[in-house]
Amino acid sequence: MSKIDVTELSKSLRDAIAKLESSEGLEDVGVVVRVGDGVAWVHGLGNAGYSEVLEIESPDGPVEAFALNLMEDEIGAVILGGETKVGAGAKVTRKGEVLTVPVGEELLGRVVDPLGRPLDGGPAIKTKHQGLIERPAIGVMGRKSVHEPLMTGIMAIDAMFPIGRGQRELIIGDRQTGKTAIAIDTMINQAKQKTGVVNVYVAIGQKLSKITRLVERLKEEGVMDQTIIVATSPSDAASLLYLAPYAGTAMGEYFRDKGEHALMIYDDLTKHAVAYRQMSLLLRRPPGREAYPGDVFYLHSRLLERSAKLSDALGAGSLTALPIIETQAGDISAYIPTNVISITDGQIFLETDLFYQGIRPAISAGLSVSRVGGAAQTKAVKSVGGNLKLGLSQFRELAAFAQFGSDLDASTKAQIDRGQRLTELLKQPQYQPMSIWEQFVSIHAVTSGAFDDVPVENIKDAQAAVLTRLWKDHKDAMRELNKGDKPTEEHLKVIDDVTKKVAKGFEG
Repeated sequence: MSKIDVTELSKSLRDAIAKLESSEGLEDVGVVVRVGDGVAWVHGLGNAGYSEVLEIESPDGPVEAFALNLMEDEIGAVILGGETKVGAGAKVTRKGEVLTVPVGEELLGRVVDPLGRPLDGGPAIKTKHQGLIERPAIGVMGRKSVHEPLMTGIMAIDAMFPIGRGQRELIIGDRQTGKTAIAIDTMINQAKQKTGVVNVYVAIGQKLSKITRLVERLKEEGVMDQTIIVATSPSDAASLLYLAPYAGTAMGEYFRDKGEHALMIYDDLTKHAVAYRQMSLLLRRPPGREAYPGDVFYLHSRLLERSAKLSDALGAGSLTALPIIETQAGDISAYIPTNVISITDGQIFLETDLFYQGIRPAISAGLSVSRVGGAAQTKAVKSVGGNLKLGLSQFRELAAFAQFGSDLDASTKAQIDRGQRLTELLKQPQYQPMSIWEQFVSIHAVTSGAFDDVPVENIKDAQAAVLTRLWKDHKDAMRELNKGDKPTEEHLKVIDDVTKKVAKGFEG
């Protein structure tokens, strides 16, 4: 936008600007020239910096905004709520600080907005620390390779696409395919397995009824005490939706920098990009592909780069990210999905077709990947999950080919039969994350061939019976196996004996 022409302004605005120029100058103060759609255009403030907090005078007290467009003689400031109170001619002053948010243990168990204000009806939150909403990511020398597993409790993920502490694994799929369910199960598993990982769930433009149900469920499961929820609804200003993931990350970084571990869930970054597009268009920035601004890649890259596994010198803490992206009709080649796929360390792709076939979680074995892989997998699950992804992908292809012909050779038929049992085994109800020993035993039962004579429809019953028997009769051995080390010959003998005995009772 061209330099503002003061002569075109109304007499009252010209008088306000002249008064400030004569008394204080326009380096640290300014005047609102026009306001609308959550954006205030400010004349003056020559010393203001990017993302600096500004205070705009209003009849009901100061209204905060932050500078996002810095031009030659005008600033585009995004108002943080209370836009109706701001009018042309209002005085604007620099606060001399960038945006911060309250961080610390005091936030655990609470539902807050992106500025740290409580939304759960509880008392005001007073924290000892503040965290920067925008902050540079830790450099390469301050990081360590991802090597500690972050167990989700979902067998299909832990066995085929393992997630490590400090990793960024994208959850992607159409709406209503179970993306949030995977994130919630991962949160529940942290409490169930007593990992000590703090959960930070960022709801971007989600219905408040959905957030309320989530909070109630987390309380039921005993997870809320180690969880912070940063919530925004569709009716909130675009500025709050834009700030939500950065504010949540600042809260997670507090625990990471203390040497602890935190899990970030961004639900979802598609809505985040839309909010940023809205702000950018209102700030008159030139639109690019799909009307998004040119820096929309940087929007998400600078957010997700903050997740890391820190070096021992920095305390060895970690911040793990599970961003969620919603696709349209499974199109992962759209603009925002491809951007986030290229930033993250792998993706879990959920297929609508699988979901409606009753295969839940509806994870596509072919399109999903973890770029950290076995480095972040427990030795126990790694020992049985090695060929699972390849076997499942081959089965899906063979199954599609086999429906056109009935004459199959013995090895192809055996592969299809095994694949059907694996598919059935990997179905897992929501809110029921599995421990390491349960995952190992379940997968081993199918891959070792012990369940080959069990009809597909009886696989889940047989699995439940094996787990119950082992926990009842061999609790100490299972506890040892749950530490994640590779099972000994004695462990395998116990598991094989029980599995074969149970399988006989379910054979058709």
